[in-house]
Amino acid sequence: MRRAAGALAGLVWLPLLACSSSGETPDGSGGQGGGGGSPPDAEPGDSSILVGAFQVRLVPPVPASENSPATPGSTAVLGKVYDGPTPSQIIWEEATKEGACKLSTPRVPFCSTPCGGSAACVEDETCKEYPLAHSAGKITVKGLHTESGEDGFSMDPVVNAYQPPASVKLPFPAFAEGEVLTFQASGDYYSAFTLEGTGIAPLVLAGETLTLESGKPIALAWTPPAKADSSRIYVKLDISHHGGTKGMIECDADDTGSLEISAALVGKLLDLGVAGFPSIVVVRKTTGGTTIKEGRIDLVVSSSLEEAVQIPGLTSCFSDVDCPNGQICQADLTCK
Repeated sequence: MRRAAGALAGLVWLPLLACSSSGETPDGSGGQGGGGGSPPDAEPGDSSILVGAFQVRLVPPVPASENSPATPGSTAVLGKVYDGPTPSQIIWEEATKEGACKLSTPRVPFCSTPCGGSAACVEDETCKEYPLAHSAGKITVKGLHTESGEDGFSMDPVVNAYQPPASVKLPFPAFAEGEVLTFQASGDYYSAFTLEGTGIAPLVLAGETLTLESGKPIALAWTPPAKADSSRIYVKLDISHHGGTKGMIECDADDTGSLEISAALVGKLLDLGVAGFPSIVVVRKTTGGTTIKEGRIDLVVSSSLEEAVQIPGLTSCFSDVDCPNGQICQADLTCK
């Protein structure tokens, strides 16, 4: 079995909003809170502009360890809708692509006049305001089964964000593979809408901890879904994030049970530099969406795992005691 990246965050949310028109792998972290009122006049919605998302995420059980008890699995739900796309302060530029995978490097725009807390510097000398979140009214959820046996529940906005009420407990998983999930908004600031998604099987990876070596490809394997073409696999390989990310490999692939990241891409990523606790994130997901006047809203159902990767010659650390004799733990969490 693979081991989880214990030094890292473990499971991660897919980003809620797009920082560009595509919105498939956004980097933005969300805009400022907003209130009620009436929506502004606008042209008919553009489905290429992502303005909101509802995420259903499988949180797997965590076995007991020396320092903590076992944690049961669950299903988490989170949603928010903004009045525009969310800008990002980092622009990822594709350096090279092979098959379903690409290597991208970051570019940080510069604005000589600070944009302040309500806007982001999205291009040199260009600030863009963060969007505001608003209410879509009551959300009625069907297809998510609670621990008490109900086949759905409703959510009211709290500070214009949506989560199940505290009384609603969702098991792991809260749906069957292939089951239809619906989120129906009654409407408020935004017009009423309905989202439809598809249940997935929890992601199960195969093999041992990955080792990254220049000149060698990476082979990923996992249990495929019961129905072919029912979901996608998204991979993010970032080996320098604790030292200021220098690049990453992303893959958007068919959920067939296996994927190879080429030796050329791995080598180019290693050449950009490494930092402590490098990791790989693998996500199984299905995505459904609808378009309202402000843009597209997605319903993303996902199961994600973040795991450590090994790099020969790299020792990760939190303090000097984690390092071999004579080495010091650096700011990028590596021993040197």
